[in-house]
Amino acid sequence: MPKNPSADMAPGEERQRERTAGKRSNAPLERVTVNLTARASQALENVVELTGDSKTDAINRAVQIYAFLEQVLSSDGAVYIRASPDGELERIRLF
Repeated sequence: MPKNPSADMAPGEERQRERTAGKRSNAPLERVTVNLTARASQALENVVELTGDSKTDAINRAVQIYAFLEQVLSSDGAVYIRASPDGELERIRLF
């Protein structure tokens, strides 16, 4: 019987492999230097711990999400979040 390669992975490792599958491309990369505030640095550490993503992947995803939110909000749209299954919908506002 073929062995399941996921069986020997640490918790979260399979999820990380799924998240990075298909992300690889031959597109050129742009190197940037970023100075993070203490609050942003801690948020980055939290995301890395929660997702298992690298800091680079987390920052790339964050920039894409921020661009999407700005696009929606700049075209008079609105973004809502529900923090828990039984929680109220709250409108997100970026200042």
